[in-house]
Amino acid sequence: MQYKISNTFLEVSIKDLGAELCSLKKKYDSTEYIWQGDEKYWNRHAPILFPIVGKLIDNEYTYEDTTYQMGQHGFARDKVFQVFIQEDDYICFKLEDSIDTLKFYPFKFELYLGYRLINSTLQVSYKVVNKSKETMLFSIGAHPAFNWPLEKANKSDYYFEFEDTNELERLPLTQDGISDNKEILDLENSKLYLNEELFKDDALVIENLENKTITLKNSQDTRSIKMNFDGFDYLGLWSKPSGAPFICIEPWHGIADFIGHNKKLEEKKGIITLLANEIFESSYTISI
Repeated sequence: MQYKISNTFLEVSIKDLGAELCSLKKKYDSTEYIWQGDEKYWNRHAPILFPIVGKLIDNEYTYEDTTYQMGQHGFARDKVFQVFIQEDDYICFKLEDSIDTLKFYPFKFELYLGYRLINSTLQVSYKVVNKSKETMLFSIGAHPAFNWPLEKANKSDYYFEFEDTNELERLPLTQDGISDNKEILDLENSKLYLNEELFKDDALVIENLENKTITLKNSQDTRSIKMNFDGFDYLGLWSKPSGAPFICIEPWHGIADFIGHNKKLEEKKGIITLLANEIFESSYTISI
């Protein structure tokens, strides 16, 4: 089922499956900013990544001498969320642990995913509550996909603009996990020009980005997509190197396993620890 929120500037649609953002438009404008999904390329829109980000080695992890199976990016994106609060310009969804989730993830939790419209900006917020008696371990992240190009635009005219940034520190992503051999991507006046060659080795995983604002622009168009993700440690940029007409901008609290990781969840890089009944909150914004 889809739910809609709107204000004077924007109209947004969200599915209860995964509490997934599936449409973002300016009011009275036909331009759709969110990728609408196509099985030929990728059939999602903007899934939430929880309770892991990225892929585990052999799709498994260990916790207290028990091995658990879990696919890439976790299970929340494939669960139906319940509507917790609904207003004209705000909606909040809730997911709780279940008998099913405890088979893959041995922690009791409440996960809230909120969408609030503030003028021409959509704020997406996360709230995680540890309902277990022990310390909870998790990662969480975003995976919004945007149409690239937008209508009547050329794909080659697009670039990312990183404010006050001359280079990016990239962690190479391989089939065996993330490599410690960091690479430096040089920018042209804080700009990273886009082409399919950028994603031939999968996503760009960026670490140590000081300015947490990124803007997707087109040199021949006034339309743009600006995201701010203060507090997030990592950023993923991804598209398929097969001519896919979308590009993902992904703020992450957490990261895929590194090559050679021992699979212990408590020793996973980027993992968040939450004491019993403690609350974790974070948010990012999309402005068009």
